[in-house]
Amino acid sequence: MSNVDEHEIDKFSQIAHKWWDKDSEFKPLHEINPLRLGYIDDHSGGLAGKTVLDVGCGGGILAESMAVKGATVTGIDLAKKSLKVAQLHSLESGVAVNYRCVPVEELAAEAPASFDVVTCMEMLEHVPDPQSVVDACARLVKPDGWVFFSTLNRNAKSYLMAIVGAEYLLGLLPRGTHEYARFLKPSELTRMTRHAGLELADISGMEYHPLTRRYFLSGNSDVNYLIATRRPR
Repeated sequence: MSNVDEHEIDKFSQIAHKWWDKDSEFKPLHEINPLRLGYIDDHSGGLAGKTVLDVGCGGGILAESMAVKGATVTGIDLAKKSLKVAQLHSLESGVAVNYRCVPVEELAAEAPASFDVVTCMEMLEHVPDPQSVVDACARLVKPDGWVFFSTLNRNAKSYLMAIVGAEYLLGLLPRGTHEYARFLKPSELTRMTRHAGLELADISGMEYHPLTRRYFLSGNSDVNYLIATRRPR
């Protein structure tokens, strides 16, 4: 449990009841979810029939959508209030997801090489030791399986757009959601994945158009970006 920032847990716990309110602070996550889901589904060769682990699942937005695609999904998080919301929503929606409150490192020791696909979205920038999370994700995926990450680049543009713009000017996110020093450059994250024994397959940027208020994938990873990696046989 050492790789936990209690301030981050408390921050999300305070607004946990709003996870499934599409007009709340979680609106951006609902809006980017189809992009994330499509990216994961495409690169993994289709989620149907696969065992999937969603690390840092929060209220279950991505986890449920992957289950709808036909995957057998486990979601883990350390924010108990968020997990309770995820469990209740699963009961209401009828979409089965197995939720657990367990550190990813502990689960990696308990069940190595157990999943076809592992996802870790918008989480690495909220933990003290992202390398530890990347290593655990690599241990949890089966040989030839896929591991997906998304996070925020660290540069002047990302600071202006993700913090000044999204949190202070546009109000897309609550103020204090992100800490700039914890953002990860693609070169840093890919180095972490190589250290964990994963092979890089793709990097794609995720952009937001303020006029159309739509998110789209692109080759520009200056701010938000996703990466697809694979564990060799």
